[in-house]
Amino acid sequence: MSFTNCSIAGIVAALTVSEHSYPVVVNNPDLVARTLPTLQRVAGKDRVVVTPLQTGAEDFAFYAQLVPSFFFYVGVTPPNTDVAKAATNHSPLFYIDEPALRVATRALLGVAVDYLQGE
Repeated sequence: MSFTNCSIAGIVAALTVSEHSYPVVVNNPDLVARTLPTLQRVAGKDRVVVTPLQTGAEDFAFYAQLVPSFFFYVGVTPPNTDVAKAATNHSPLFYIDEPALRVATRALLGVAVDYLQGE
């Protein structure tokens, strides 16, 4: 779908909306089952949460179409901050609790090592 000669406030632009969309991210169930114990060991069982299905676009979906994949988030909201009120990652007010990056690094390394060792 294309719109040409769109204008507002004296600015002229051409807009093209692609008819192609991002595919849905689908975690491989076997990989999730295999990876979950590692994440629980690294972060703590009480800190690993399986979230409900979500809508949104993520280019990771293209990888997941080619190889078994598992997409997970690492919480970086500072302690004592209401996650529901925290700025999202696309906001200029976004703030990362940097100690969470250590957990994220351990999680990624743990998943990779355990996977490669066949655990």
